Amino acid sequence: MVFDSIGNRGHEQVSYFTDTETGLRAIVAIHDTTLGPSLGGTRILDYDSEADALEDVLRLSHAMTYKAAAADLPLGGGKAVILGDPDEVRTEATLEAYGRAVDRLGGRYITSVDINSSAAEMDVVARDTDHVVGASDGLENPSGVTAHGVFCGIRACVDHVYGVDDLEGLDVVVQGLGKVGQSLAEELLEAGAAVTVSDVDREATEAFAAEHGANAIEPDAVYEQPCDVFAPCAVGGILNDETIPTLECEIVAGAANNVLAERRHAEALRERGILYAPDYVINAGGLVTVAKDHFGGTYEEAYAEAEAIEGRLRGMIERADEEGTTVLEAAEAYAKERIAGADGEAQSVPRP
Repeated sequence: MVFDSIGNRGHEQVSYFTDTETGLRAIVAIHDTTLGPSLGGTRILDYDSEADALEDVLRLSHAMTYKAAAADLPLGGGKAVILGDPDEVRTEATLEAYGRAVDRLGGRYITSVDINSSAAEMDVVARDTDHVVGASDGLENPSGVTAHGVFCGIRACVDHVYGVDDLEGLDVVVQGLGKVGQSLAEELLEAGAAVTVSDVDREATEAFAAEHGANAIEPDAVYEQPCDVFAPCAVGGILNDETIPTLECEIVAGAANNVLAERRHAEALRERGILYAPDYVINAGGLVTVAKDHFGGTYEEAYAEAEAIEGRLRGMIERADEEGTTVLEAAEAYAKERIAGADGEAQSVPRP
């Protein structure tokens, strides 16, 4: 099963790690290192089965390759999962064992934060490996950079659809008021947009709306809310056969990962005349920040570099129009061409 799964997505390496003393069970998937070392977070989850854990780490590491390539970063795609109940396996001893496991990969994989792992966990992992970013001695939380990149991406979409270069007076619905969603909503309001917010935490929604002069709606009303831009910044998989027909927007552009329930839903949005900005393109600000953390740089530099998302996304939108395809396919083509070009350059170097 493992070899079949790896072969289907073209992974370079998948490593299983165990530690009898701590009970560590971890899988690290390295998808592609053509552009540079693989980077991706460590997810700590109590999966229903080992097969589910493997599928998750393979899918996520594959996506990280495209995310890094589409962001013009010298990084490849990787991901890791630690199996087990986070409350039980997130111990210092287990995390130290995991750090030793990452270190044995010799820098081919760089780990960072993900679901159930934060700067606190990365601090422990860093005791045994230098191949880690997102620890407390690194750059600031990347949420602000991620939100700014999404804001710039929305600007590219608005220019394409409405032919305007600012967001003054546009109606935007922001779904999810986590750190990224809040930062995005605030930046949109500062730009003169009319913002409607929604979150499962109704108290947080009402408090934000009252403080910032935004509108607030119930979570189950976001899809049918008339707007110019729908910005999903919460969970993934929310654009599906049930929700897409109810959308009342011209643009979908937000920070949430894996917002499409299935790949075919990119075409479903296009058929409805809705411009969809691929999530891994528009939300790459976080990856830009951890790349700065790894290679050296400042938070301010990461914030400025996130603005390049606007130009890259414009090019992908134009390419999709020219080729009569989805922006998702144009983004994938862009990433593949970067990887193929780098691979060609590597192959042209004389071998010793």
